[in-house]
This record gives sequence, structure tokens and C-alpha cells, in this order.
Amino acid sequence: MKVIICGAGQVGWQIARHLSGENNDVTVVDNNPELVRRATDTLDVQGIAGFASYPDILDRAGARDADMVIAATHSDEVNMVTCQVAHSVFAVQRKIARLRAQNYLEQGYSDLYRRDHLPIDVVISPEREVAEAALQRLAAPAAFDTESFLEGRAQLLGITIDEDCPVINTPLRQLTDLFSTLRAVVVGIRREGALFVPSAGDQIFPEDDVYVFSMTEDMPRTLEIFGKTQSKQERIVIIGGGNVGLGVAKALEARTERVRVKVIEKDRECAELAADALDRTIVLHGDGLDSALLEEANISSADAVLAVTDDDKTNLLASVRAKELGCEMAITLINDPTLVPLMGPLDIDAYINPRATTVSSILRHIRHGRVRGVYSIGDAEAEVIEAQVLGTSPMAGQRIKDISFPEGTLIGAVMKEHKFVRPTGETRVEEGDVVAIFAMADDVPEVERLLQVSIDFF
Repeated sequence: MKVIICGAGQVGWQIARHLSGENNDVTVVDNNPELVRRATDTLDVQGIAGFASYPDILDRAGARDADMVIAATHSDEVNMVTCQVAHSVFAVQRKIARLRAQNYLEQGYSDLYRRDHLPIDVVISPEREVAEAALQRLAAPAAFDTESFLEGRAQLLGITIDEDCPVINTPLRQLTDLFSTLRAVVVGIRREGALFVPSAGDQIFPEDDVYVFSMTEDMPRTLEIFGKTQSKQERIVIIGGGNVGLGVAKALEARTERVRVKVIEKDRECAELAADALDRTIVLHGDGLDSALLEEANISSADAVLAVTDDDKTNLLASVRAKELGCEMAITLINDPTLVPLMGPLDIDAYINPRATTVSSILRHIRHGRVRGVYSIGDAEAEVIEAQVLGTSPMAGQRIKDISFPEGTLIGAVMKEHKFVRPTGETRVEEGDVVAIFAMADDVPEVERLLQVSIDFF
């Protein structure tokens, strides 16, 4: 498939990395020649330097026979015009745009993106994706990463193993014997920075980061078995009152259970807008790094602090200060993945990577066949793919132990007729079942072959 990716920043580069690695014809367009050069030097892609919305630039990029355009520049307006030009001049069938300004996303204006208006097939909002990720982190505060699958019936949990974890030094096959009724499967382990898919004989050690698929109902028990306690988040301080912080605060206000939320925002105009938009939330104007202001927000009695400003270093430092002042848990927004290793030494409990959430969202919309969800793990090291098994799939009718999965692949969950099933070697995968598969990045093409799906436009 021929794909044009407009914008060679973090998101555009990662999408290009995914698609080019799966033998697609990818061209990257950006008005910054250095970013284009980085993409062409590190990936198997072509590059064009220029403004993506210009018809002649899209023409040079091969828009006349392109199957898809992904507009992910830093400008909403450039992304929208790019999709319009791709549609009107080059008749490109599939157009995806990243839009950040919330005004473009109001429900009342949804007709704007019809084919006879602004022909955008899929609109991706990074702020909304990140806000949803933040809410999921708050729902599972003992996990550093979490994502829902199988219509909310299953959760992928990222759990850091502590010294007092009850199941350390225990082979995974014994966990199945010890907790026979627990509907949970360990699908990935990160040890000393390296991520791998474990075998039945592998053990769990302190300081491992473990990825576990758990039925949602069994999530508290799963966390307990891995040495974590689940507590209610009733008092939350949000540092950053922009689109992400405001989105989280609105969602928390809408919950039936009472959650006390305070927002700290440095920019006065932004703070005033947040105060006008929220009903029960207290908005404080000031610097989230100011100890006096954090104490005014009663940070010492807060269950969690959520640092979601647009500056990574501010988020890290604010989280450290909040924990120092007595806050139980810190969740931090980090754009730069090279800063993630600092989380442990800085005692930060969980993080949100906007790039990973946006990349996952875009991939979810461009995979063809019965793929229902894609979640990117770490720095695009692995993916979790949720897909319905087609009758043409080599998996259909096979027991899991008889399926020729690549070594870096593991089925984490199966849903049969809307019922969660913990997969074992004897589980038979039938046509119509929905499976959630953890796969290392190099093994994704083989997983797609087994599912009889490919990246394509709908």
C-alpha cells in the first residue's frame, strides 16, 4: 500500500517506522529538511521537503496513486487543508488528520468533516486520547501502564515488581497451578531495559516490569497477587489546566462517585477558562512547582497528582515535589521516551506517553480486516493487537498450542460470544472469536498473516 505521511515529528516518524517495517511504500513530507533527512536516514522511506498542503508537494510525494494520506503536522489548519487537497485534486481514498484544537472537535460541528465539506475520514485528537489514558491510569493506580481490551472485559496492566512481591522467583507455569481460578496471563517482561515475551519456565524477579492481561473483574486480585494494593482515588490534584488537564477534570466531575479535584495552572487566561468550564473543581492560578501553592492545594492529603503540562521537565519536577510533600502517587506526562528511565530513581509511579497513545490510535484506524484495537508498548517495541478471527485465518479451528506463532508472540485473552476466556494451550480458537495478542514489533507482520489481515484502507 502507498501511504503519504505529512509531518515527520515524533508521531509521524513512529507511524512511518511501523508502516515501512511492514513493506508498505511510505513517503514522508515535512517543511523541515532535517526531520525529512532523519526519516530517510533511519527508515526505509522516501522523503520530500516542503509544505504538505501545497498541491505540487503532494504531487511530488506521489499523491496521484496514493492509497492513504496521514496528516500529522503540528498545525491543525495544515492538516485539514492537506486532506482537502488530497481529496479534491488527487482523489485519495483514505485521509486521517490529527487535530488538537478542541473547537474543531465540538459535537455540534461534526458535519464539518463530511466528504462534501472537509473530507477527513478519521479525526485523531491527541488531547482526548491522552486524557483517556490518564483516566485509565487513575483507575488502576498500582499499575504504571494500563489499557482496556475486549469491550472493557480485559485489562492490560503494567506492574513493577517489588522485593515483597509474593510470586517472585516462581516459574510462570506454577502461577497457573497456584491460582487456577485467576483469569490472568503474563504476556511480557521488561528486565534491565530489554522487553521480551516469557516462556512457561521463566521467573519473575524484583525490579521487573511485567505486562499482565487480566479479566477486568479479576484486576484487584491480580494486582494483589503481584504485590500491589488497589486504593480509591478520591482526592486528585491536576497540574496543568490545558486541554488534557481540563478533559480529565471534566470526566472526573461527570462520575457518579464523588471525586475532589483541584487544578493548578500557571497561565492566568488558561486558568480562567478552566474555572469557567468546570463546576465543582477548584482551579488555582500559579506554578505547579511552588511548594506553597501545592500545600494550599493540600497535596499532602491527595491520593494522586497528575502532571500534564506541555513541558516534560516541569511534569517530572512537579511530580517529585508533590511526592516529597506527601502525595501518595504521581502520574506524569512524558513526551520524550528517553526520560522514562528516570521514573524509578525519581519515585514516579506511572507515566503517559502522548506519542504512544496517538500512534496507537492512528494504527487502530488504518489496519484492515477485523482488527478492533492496537496498543503500542514502550518505544514501539511491541504491540497488542485485538482482532476478530476470520474463517480464512490459519488460526481458525486450531488449538493455541498447534498454531505456529513466532517466538515473540503470546495470546493474552480470548473472547467467545462476549465471554472472557483465559487462554491455555488446549483452548481452541474458532471463527468469530476475538483475540488479544501481545507481539514484539518484528513479529507483527507474521501475526497479521495469521489473522489474515493487512494494513490497508477501508
